[in-house]
Amino acid sequence: MKAYLDLLEDVINNGVVKADRTGTGTKAVFARQFRHNLADGFPLLTTKKLHFKSIANELIWMLNGDTNIKWLNENGVSIWDEWATEDGDLGPVYGKQWTAWPTKDGRTINQIDYMVETLKNNPNSRRILFHGWNVEYLPDERKSPQENARIGLQALPPCHLLYQAFVHDSRLSMQLYIRSSDVFLGLPYNTAALALLTHMLAQQCDLIPHEIIITTGDTHAYSNHMEQIQEQLTRTPRSLPQLKLLRRPASIYDYRFEDFELVGYEPYPNIKAPVSV
Repeated sequence: MKAYLDLLEDVINNGVVKADRTGTGTKAVFARQFRHNLADGFPLLTTKKLHFKSIANELIWMLNGDTNIKWLNENGVSIWDEWATEDGDLGPVYGKQWTAWPTKDGRTINQIDYMVETLKNNPNSRRILFHGWNVEYLPDERKSPQENARIGLQALPPCHLLYQAFVHDSRLSMQLYIRSSDVFLGLPYNTAALALLTHMLAQQCDLIPHEIIITTGDTHAYSNHMEQIQEQLTRTPRSLPQLKLLRRPASIYDYRFEDFELVGYEPYPNIKAPVSV
């Protein structure tokens, strides 16, 4: 994806040096956007290999409202391990807010149900969205992720926090706002996950997956990722793979990793980089 590589170059060439919560240090730009037409292929990077199983299973995990890493670990995903308590708890993170947003009177609201129902019954609505930014559960930055989870707060606040849908001529487009975007490690995962969610919603709602748009706030590269980014920028993008959905489950919550097939994914080797916690 040329748009993604252009963004990497933008951050490297135009970013300002900033301190950050992790103590690692970053170069950052503010407020960027890129888009991708899904008819051109599934946006899984080819300039470095990505672990699609982690992307798909993390999305399934979130859609099912899970906030413990046990299921992820059982299904080959370890990307949340550094933030979890000894019992695997992350506090009320993404899935909790997406599917069981708590109300003052003790009820919960399933935002995913609302989105699916509105896409099916009122696709012209300007309110087809869901988000995870619940200020009541934001973590205390003075505490560790594990300490926050133990007292009922989020181990980490949501980075990809607002999703909005747009339907025209039976084509579904999705925009995602990411308040804090790690361009080397996090953004490629977020992009592929948004594309996968768009395909899933389109299938469930009898729509055609069309375009995804990523809008980022604090858009940064960590100081210990610079060599890796330079290596990636030397690689020429290859043809994007195609995504096939092998069955239509009964609901958006019933997908399994085995339902997805990537055709023609031939990336360069993975480029390892440390995660800042």
